[in-house]
Amino acid sequence: MSEAPAWLRELPERVARLDPAYFRDFQPPANATRHSAVLMLFGEAPDGSTDVLLTERGSQLRAHAGQVSFPGGRVDPEDSGAIDAALREAEEEVGVDPAGVEVIAALPSLYLSPSDNVVTPVAAWWHTPVEVFPLSTIEVERVRRVRLADLIDPANRFLIDTPIGYVSPGFEVADLYVWGFTAKLLDVTLELAGLMTPWDESVRRDLPPQMWRR
Repeated sequence: MSEAPAWLRELPERVARLDPAYFRDFQPPANATRHSAVLMLFGEAPDGSTDVLLTERGSQLRAHAGQVSFPGGRVDPEDSGAIDAALREAEEEVGVDPAGVEVIAALPSLYLSPSDNVVTPVAAWWHTPVEVFPLSTIEVERVRRVRLADLIDPANRFLIDTPIGYVSPGFEVADLYVWGFTAKLLDVTLELAGLMTPWDESVRRDLPPQMWRR
């Protein structure tokens, strides 16, 4: 059983110290009815480094098809809250055993206006990993444990120009093209953790058309 690194345990406190204005554009509306949770699950890779669990959503889904995401989904009435939902979804989607996960904290909820969805990121440490794989290829086509060292590598980083003018962080690693909400969460987490290394922010790419159509 491995111990969570200090930067992960300190993450909730570092988020709390952010200027409230940072979250203003993502403030959930009072009348929001759709609530979801994602599990930002970090663990110890076989080589002793730290990795994070990412999935690629099914290509036939109605929303965000084919996009890279953290395990997660809707908060159901039977769930006790966002943490319960994130753990349940990770178990249902790729076989994560909740008993092997130490939840660090539920981070501030963020409103995604394109999908009219309030999403709560749940930061956690995978102290007892198990083998994971898509349990339903309709929902998840691929699952990867991606080393943070690869996400931090400047060679794998760039900015993405989208058709609506939104500029997203981008990562291309482990045969995954990461952009949008998931890339932004990774970018902010790495920055707050003090793990980021300088990279060339002048490197820009247009979002591939097939990604936007999905």
